[in-house]
Amino acid sequence: MPVKIPDNLPAAGILESENIFVMSETRAANQDIRPMKVLILNLMPNKIETETQLLRLLGNTPLQVDVDLLRIHDKASKHTSIDHMNNFYRDFEAVRHKNYDGLIITGAPLGQIAFEEVTYWDHIREIIDWSQQHVTSVLFLCWAAHAALYHLYGLQRKLLETKRSGVFSHIRSSKHYPLLRGFDEEFYAPHSRFAEMDVQQLEAHPQLNVLTKSDEAGAYMVLSRNNRNLFVMGHPEYQKSTLKDEYYRDLAEGLQPAVPQNYFKQNDPGLEPIARWHSHGSLLISNWLNYYVYQLTPYDLADMSAITPWESES
Repeated sequence: MPVKIPDNLPAAGILESENIFVMSETRAANQDIRPMKVLILNLMPNKIETETQLLRLLGNTPLQVDVDLLRIHDKASKHTSIDHMNNFYRDFEAVRHKNYDGLIITGAPLGQIAFEEVTYWDHIREIIDWSQQHVTSVLFLCWAAHAALYHLYGLQRKLLETKRSGVFSHIRSSKHYPLLRGFDEEFYAPHSRFAEMDVQQLEAHPQLNVLTKSDEAGAYMVLSRNNRNLFVMGHPEYQKSTLKDEYYRDLAEGLQPAVPQNYFKQNDPGLEPIARWHSHGSLLISNWLNYYVYQLTPYDLADMSAITPWESES
């Protein structure tokens, strides 16, 4: 089944050209089906690019997904038109009273700023707290994962001397979680961040399970024991050129970035990158939607008390 998006959202044409099944609001209104309702809090500067990346993954699942886009504030965006924001994005006050099957909170270019110094930190904390009562499962990506681990569990991230950028090999810590069904013993995922969480600290926490990790890039997927929160430290939504675009952007700004690891052919930025994570990204989102959203969420979203979580592993 497709992802349902507003009729005129720019991502619709891009996804249709890629043979990804999307459905307009008009067509979806004629189907007698209870779609999964997913809210996306988009913190990235280029809203349209990030929307398209996430909708590409959501559209590759067997479930019909009804998406709402949320913004953190109503200030003008440098990279996205005000018309786009006003036409397609909602303010938190407009959704505060609602319940959702799933929530995705994206990364943000704030890796070197203390959480308390982020201008919208209080608002982020408010939305995270709200989600624990109003959403069946929350997927936190990259910066949002670090922010949520800090807010919910008091865990501190460690700033890195240089940016962690590249495509890294990961292994499963356990194969018995529904989220990991179909995963290879070794798989690849992209990372792009200035900080990381301590793996041993995460593994020792009584309310968290480390599901996958990398010798080079550290923890990747961490799941709360109540199955409500999934923390993904990388970017399964990235497209083939995203790390390349970031690298050349940073070069143009005089930042002297390191070449993303294990990404370009022969590690030469003059050659084409190699995308080795798309199948993993699709499987991750499909498993999350199926096992941690669809299988657990009540038919009537008004009754969040009806959620029956999977039994957590020790």
